[in-house]
Amino acid sequence: MTMRTILTAAAIISSAGFGVAKSPTRQPSSPSSVSAYALASRDAQLTSAFASFGDQSDPLPPVPWAKADPADSLYRLAREAMSRGDYKRAADIFHSIPERYPQSAYAGQSLYFEAYSLYRSGGDEDLSTARDRLTLLKQRFPAIAKKDGDPLLTRVCGELAQRGDESCAASIDRKAQGDSDAAGSETRVAGQGRNCSPDADEGTDDRIAALNALLQMDAERAMPILQKVLARRDPCSVALRRKAVFLVSQKRTDQTANILMSVARSDPDQEVREQAVFWLYQVPGSTGLLEEILKGNGDENIKEKALFSLSQQNEPRAQQALRDFAARESENGDLREKAIFWLGQRRSTENTEFLRNLYSRLTSEDLKEKILFSLSQQRGAGNEQWLMNIAVNSKESIELRKKALFWAGQSGVAISEMSKLYDRMNDTEMKEQIIFVLSQRQHDPAAMDKMFDIAKNEKDAELRKKAIFWLGQSHDPRVQQFLIDLINK
Repeated sequence: MTMRTILTAAAIISSAGFGVAKSPTRQPSSPSSVSAYALASRDAQLTSAFASFGDQSDPLPPVPWAKADPADSLYRLAREAMSRGDYKRAADIFHSIPERYPQSAYAGQSLYFEAYSLYRSGGDEDLSTARDRLTLLKQRFPAIAKKDGDPLLTRVCGELAQRGDESCAASIDRKAQGDSDAAGSETRVAGQGRNCSPDADEGTDDRIAALNALLQMDAERAMPILQKVLARRDPCSVALRRKAVFLVSQKRTDQTANILMSVARSDPDQEVREQAVFWLYQVPGSTGLLEEILKGNGDENIKEKALFSLSQQNEPRAQQALRDFAARESENGDLREKAIFWLGQRRSTENTEFLRNLYSRLTSEDLKEKILFSLSQQRGAGNEQWLMNIAVNSKESIELRKKALFWAGQSGVAISEMSKLYDRMNDTEMKEQIIFVLSQRQHDPAAMDKMFDIAKNEKDAELRKKAIFWLGQSHDPRVQQFLIDLINK
C-alpha cells in the first residue's frame, strides 16, 4: 500500500466522519493508524449488495454423529466428495443413503445435500432432479425442509425459470411478491407469523431467494414483478423492497431511473429510499433526477447518496451539479465537504479552477481543509505550488498552513524547495511540520540528508530532537552510526 493510497484513506475516513488518531503535535496520522476499511467506502456498499447474488460458499453437511448407523461410512464418503467440489459423486452417494437405508439417522440430511449437490452441478436434468428430491424432502422430513429445503427449492426453481420453466417462473413471481401460500419457508417469531425483520436474507426467507432469482431474468419479465414489490407498504415487505431497488438498478430499461426516483421520494423506509438514490449511479441519464434531490430540502442522508451517485456519472453536467452544490452557502457544511471531496477525485481543469476560487471565498476552515486535500489529489495541474503558496501565507491560520505544507509534500514538491523553506522559516511550529513532511519522504536521499543536517546543526534543541526521532523511525543505513555518535558525544 503506497503512502498516497494510505493518505487518501485518511481523507476518506475524515470525509465519512470516522475518527483518525493524531499525534501530540497534531500532525497527520502515521500510515499504521489508518483504518484500511475506509479505503473501500463505496466498495463495501457494493459488496454488501452483491453478496447474495453471486456464488456462495458451500454449506458442509454436519459432522458425522451416528457411528453405529449402517449409512455412516457412506455419509462420510459423500461429505468428503462434496468438500472437495466433486458434486456428481457426492449427489450419487447421498442419493443411495435414503434409498438403501430409509430409517437411517442420515436420511434427511442426505436428501437435502443430494439436492444441493445437484444444484451446484447445474445441468438442466440435475436441477429438475434436485427439485424432485426437495419435494420428497418436504414430504418425509418437513422440519429439515422448512429450515433449509424451501430456500434451496426457490433457488433451484429460479435457475429453472431462467431456462424457460413456466411453472417455476410462476412460483418465483408469487414468492417474490410475498404470497404466503408460496413462501413455504417463512420463519416465525413467537408463533405470531412471519419474521418481518428488514434484515431477512436468502438463508432464512425464500421470498428473498425468489427475488435473487430475478437477477438473471430478462427485464421484460422481471420489472413488473419488482414494481409490484416496490409498491407494497406493509412492514413485512421492507426486506423485499431493499433487495428490489438493487435489482431494478441492474435492469437497463427506459423506466429504471424514474422507478428508483419514485422509490426515493415515497418509500416509507429510510434505507430503501437511500439505496434507491445510491443505485442511480449505475443508471445512465439519471443526472437530472439527482440534481432535483440536491436542490430540494430533503433528508441529508439522501442528499449524501445523491452526491456520491453524481460523482460516478461521466457527463460534464454531473460535475457541474457537484460544483454548484459545493458553492451553495445555504447547504449543510458536512455535505459541502463531501461534494468537495468527490470533485477532488475527478481530475479536470474545471474542477481545479473551481476549488481554488472557492477556497479564496470561504471562511470555514473545515471546508478549506477539504479543498487542500482535494487539490493535492490532482497532480500535474500546478496544485503543488498552489499548496506551497498557502503554506507560506501568513494571513492563513497556522493549522491550514501546516496542512497545506503536508499535502504539498505528499503531492511531490521538490525536497530542495522544502529545504530552502525550512532555512528561511522563522516559525517553530512550521519548521516542526517541515521535519515531519521530510520524514514521510524517507526513500528520497535528499530528504534524509536534510534531516541529518537539522539533527546536527539546528540551534533549537526541540527541533533537533524531532529530527532525531524521525530519523530513528527511518531505514536509512546511516542512522545507526549517527545515533551511536550522538550517544558517545
